Amino acid sequence: MQPNVGNVDRILRLVAGVFILSLYFWGPQSPWALIGIVPIATALFRFCPAYTILGIRTCRTE
Repeated sequence: MQPNVGNVDRILRLVAGVFILSLYFWGPQSPWALIGIVPIATALFRFCPAYTILGIRTCRTE
């Protein structure tokens, strides 16, 4: 797995994921809020399977 998620993208995914996941605890408490785990995981691993399929890469080439 080669990283394909850049730094700005990681920060946005992490913030969005934490917000969505927080809805599970403080919002309407719907199980759908657990979908927030996905952007958090992709931010931590710096790899997005959807980006691979679509040929998108937001990180700098090293």
